[in-house]
Amino acid sequence: MTSPEEAVISPTGWVAEQARLYEESGGTKGTTIQGAPCLLLDYRGRRTGQLRRTVLIYGRDGDDYLIVASNGGADEHPLWYVNLRDEPDVRLRVGTERFEARAETLSAEDKERVWPHLVDVFGRYADYQRKTERDIPVVRLSRTKG
Repeated sequence: MTSPEEAVISPTGWVAEQARLYEESGGTKGTTIQGAPCLLLDYRGRRTGQLRRTVLIYGRDGDDYLIVASNGGADEHPLWYVNLRDEPDVRLRVGTERFEARAETLSAEDKERVWPHLVDVFGRYADYQRKTERDIPVVRLSRTKG
């Protein structure tokens, strides 16, 4: 994902507003959601090939970033996650830094290890998991360059 093309921002109102603020400020504003740290994820649409952008809360595991495909506890995976499974090369903005990364869904064992940390970061994840029969995936984002 080396293209400097502009990403299409999520059509969800608050996400679009926060993504614009985050990007336009160079990563100095809009960097939290309800007190939790967030990043911008640029990913490739599996059907359109279009670069898309969303805002997601993240946790850390060493140098890697962890995101949760909670979809608010819905029974379906969020679209960004479905797209990542087909095209795992992504672009991130974390604060003032922008870089490329690779996405990988964690194994059940790794998820179990990091889940308590993610619930500490954003307590509603535990509620979301109780709300659905779907096993909510956790994705590791590992820097590839830049």
